[in-house]
Amino acid sequence: MGGSKPLDDGATAEVSPNGDEKALAVSHQVLATTAKTASKKPRIDCIDGCRFALVFPIIVGHFVRFGTNNRILLKLLTQENVLVGGFFIISGYVSGYVATNIGERKADEKKLKEPELFFWQKVMSYYPLHFLISTAFAPLFVLVDRWQKNPWSTTNFHALLNYTLMQAWFPSEAEIWNPPTWFLSALTFANALMPTMVLPQVAGLSKHGLKNLVGGLTAFSLLQKLSYSQAWQYTCRGGFTCKTNAPLLWNMTRFHPIGALIEIAMGIATVRDVMLDDNVERSKPVTNPAWLFLASYASLALRITPHLNLNDAIIRSAVFVPLYSRFLTTMHRDCMAERPSAITRFFGSKTMVWLGSLAFPMFMIHGPLGQLFYKKAVATRLWGKIMPQKFFPIYLLLVVLSGHVLNEGFVKNKFVQRMSARAAQILAKHTRGMLRDVVDEN
Repeated sequence: MGGSKPLDDGATAEVSPNGDEKALAVSHQVLATTAKTASKKPRIDCIDGCRFALVFPIIVGHFVRFGTNNRILLKLLTQENVLVGGFFIISGYVSGYVATNIGERKADEKKLKEPELFFWQKVMSYYPLHFLISTAFAPLFVLVDRWQKNPWSTTNFHALLNYTLMQAWFPSEAEIWNPPTWFLSALTFANALMPTMVLPQVAGLSKHGLKNLVGGLTAFSLLQKLSYSQAWQYTCRGGFTCKTNAPLLWNMTRFHPIGALIEIAMGIATVRDVMLDDNVERSKPVTNPAWLFLASYASLALRITPHLNLNDAIIRSAVFVPLYSRFLTTMHRDCMAERPSAITRFFGSKTMVWLGSLAFPMFMIHGPLGQLFYKKAVATRLWGKIMPQKFFPIYLLLVVLSGHVLNEGFVKNKFVQRMSARAAQILAKHTRGMLRDVVDEN
């Protein structure tokens, strides 16, 4: 876990594939030094390691119905809409950690000095891969639209929504082309509000204010989930057997950018609670994070119970997100201890950090690959049939290998990184004043 260097104020933070600067772990000795200097910040490897533990079951959940007929397994594994809440929490957690000051109730003014640049740097950390995969598979996406007898106007509209990342705002079109990219659509909206409306405001709160904010945001999030449940049903038999009779309401519930913003803000408030720990709080023993990790993932088992089989929306807001947020803060504090627990060391290991770096490429590629093998209109034309169940492990292996190739060959490519940085600067220059009031210098 050791060996990382603190970030100086003037340093350029390393940008991770999901739009957040990577947080890498350091020893408790480095923490003691950096806690005294707000301009230097230790990195937290174990957060990156958690990404793979979220993305892999999401990938499995999207296509597991082609891998097994076991109804218990299907009910247990098709809960990707619960787990995606963890990604929004982590997104806010890392953004809050990187863009606010340790031990101070304020944001990092240097990082947020140019909000338009901050926003476009976030977008350009994930948009190039989105553009690459969208363009590479565009013939497939267009053909599927044509096979579904959609008019060209609809296909063009789908292309517009896909390339502009606006699909999350249109519940009837949220799952166009590469469906998982609705996550990026919602994330982009949240990123636009981060530098001026969210990060500075949350950073200014005390610990008491942060707890109240998390409580209020949880209540708002749950209220919306209760609205959906009242209109449909509170229990869940599994989407593979029971389709909602209100699909647009369901898409509004799981895809809407406002809901994503709430969870991202919760992530920011959660990390701020740790960042404001004083010496007394840092000296207290830390609970083993393993219990909270197991409890958060165990919430998925509620679906297979006879009386607590709540729908994904309720489990996500009422159980999983609160437990997972607590897990992150506990692991964060634990990684700064002299002897971190086994689960913290596991998620901070080189293997898990490497797998975590594949999370975003895997997330982006698994949908198009799944369409090649499991979408009936495509698979029957390519292979003569949908791939059999025994092929499912091979599909998962292909996703991992493809994620590795994309990560090493594209995401880490220096030319791509330079072009992305340059594009962010150009876009920031031409959108100056979009996120702030500026005085005309002429």
